[in-house]
Amino acid sequence: MALACLMPTDPMIELTDIHLHLASSSGQVNILRGLDLTVQRGETVGVVGPSGSGKSTMMMIIGGLERPTAGTVCVAGRDLAGLNEDALALFRRDRVGIVFQAFHLVPTMTALENVAIPLELAGRKDAFARAQTSLSTVGLADRLHHYPSQLSGGEQQRVALARAFVIEPDLLLADEPTGNLDGETGALVIETLFELQRRHGTTLMLITHDDAIAQSCDRIVRMASGRITEAPTPVATAAL
Repeated sequence: MALACLMPTDPMIELTDIHLHLASSSGQVNILRGLDLTVQRGETVGVVGPSGSGKSTMMMIIGGLERPTAGTVCVAGRDLAGLNEDALALFRRDRVGIVFQAFHLVPTMTALENVAIPLELAGRKDAFARAQTSLSTVGLADRLHHYPSQLSGGEQQRVALARAFVIEPDLLLADEPTGNLDGETGALVIETLFELQRRHGTTLMLITHDDAIAQSCDRIVRMASGRITEAPTPVATAAL
């Protein structure tokens, strides 16, 4: 399986028999129970299911933020099991964008500085110019020098989107990106998210409690009790 991960024409995500067991005071807890999932390059996938079904844990494993107890995780042609923590951090920096329900902006940095962070870490000399362009793309050209506390929730999440897309990632993982927003603001953020996804051709995995949002994706994956209960066949044209 590890050899297959090295093929550039492989799917963006390939999970094979993923398990995650954690120890607790009352014994072993089975968080994920044998997940198999394939996501094609350029595909958009909505992940839905009740709280505690394993959605966020699956996303953490795909992003290399959590290691499974068993199974194979291939992302963007890489077998994540073969990467140490430093290599995983570099892999995420260069290939994977992540947006959470909480905005995770650095409070002491301006919007411009927050978006420039991944580029500065990569040693890009044009970090601030690219960050400014990214913020303009999400409609925040007039908020460059505002701190998170000076921005609305919707504006903060758009800064987070600008930061995620500024590296032009192969894969974007979004975990309930509208969870802290009202309906109207959330709709604007989702519209911005899909506009950026189409512009960059990014593969998108979107966790949401809202079936209406999930319906905007190419297909919907449903989870319950640590298992995938429904995962229609990937869209054949997604990688084109």
